[in-house]
Amino acid sequence: MSLSTAPDLMARTAPLYDRVKSVILPSEWSTFAPDVEAILALKRERNAVILAHNYQTPEIFHGVADIVGDSLALAREAMKSDADVIVLAGVHFMAETAKLLNPSRTVLIPDLKAGCSLAESITAADVRLLRERWPGVPIVTYVNTSAAVKAESDICCTSGNARKIVESLGVPKVIMLPDEYLAQNIARETDVEVITWAGHCEVHERFSARDVQQLRAGHPGVVVLAHPECPPEVVAEADFAGSTAAMADYVARERPARVVLMTECSMSDNIAALNPDLEFVRPCNLCPHMKRITLPKIRRALETMQHEVTIDPAVAAGARRAVERMLAIS
Repeated sequence: MSLSTAPDLMARTAPLYDRVKSVILPSEWSTFAPDVEAILALKRERNAVILAHNYQTPEIFHGVADIVGDSLALAREAMKSDADVIVLAGVHFMAETAKLLNPSRTVLIPDLKAGCSLAESITAADVRLLRERWPGVPIVTYVNTSAAVKAESDICCTSGNARKIVESLGVPKVIMLPDEYLAQNIARETDVEVITWAGHCEVHERFSARDVQQLRAGHPGVVVLAHPECPPEVVAEADFAGSTAAMADYVARERPARVVLMTECSMSDNIAALNPDLEFVRPCNLCPHMKRITLPKIRRALETMQHEVTIDPAVAAGARRAVERMLAIS
């Protein structure tokens, strides 16, 4: 495919650049534009749709993505798409979830190494052992897990719907896997006893209550929003805690003049692009797995139709059931 890189290319992609000009310099966009235009053409050619998580960089999130959001939004919207090909700009468990809900479609992930510390913190064998230890106790599994772990679970949840899912079961006790901090934060909001697992997000576990205190001291009046994967003491120090979607909604609704998001730092860039008049303080913790996804890799995925996500049918049946139970309640 031959695409120009001259000023006419910059002119053609100018409407897209307008979306991100507050967070991407013109010189940076000039390096992104050839891949952006190539990806847009390949999407038409392949009848493909790109799903991008909130932690993707702005040139992906605002430049080539068709559907954006948190893991729940991506799971829902993937089901509505009529595309033949789904490219997941995110991490591997998200691509597996898209495949679970769209088994007849081709699902691609641009980098097979785009994993997740939470997904890697627990195995299907671990879940089976927990069932033996706590017979009859429902297992609620965070979507940030492999399909094999989902298949051993009763129902899935996200950070946005976890409390609703836990309370919907109508039981006094649940096992919630694998994020220990998310489970602890949910336990503080409900009367249901929550048994936890010692898994952590390598991005959110690095935030501390001291970080919040220093941010408040250095930026008077700042509104602090925290993701519930942060340690409970961070959530306690914050003004608001919620999923990435909830944080984005909060900013759009409340429009705090100065705000800090205690989460992966591309999230701030993406919301800032939509709210250039607000001041975003950025304590930047990057997810190394999310950052494996780049424009050139997305382009290459569509050119070569790699890497295709497949799931053992025996595993997929149980995993799909756990995800669909969540979606029915959410």
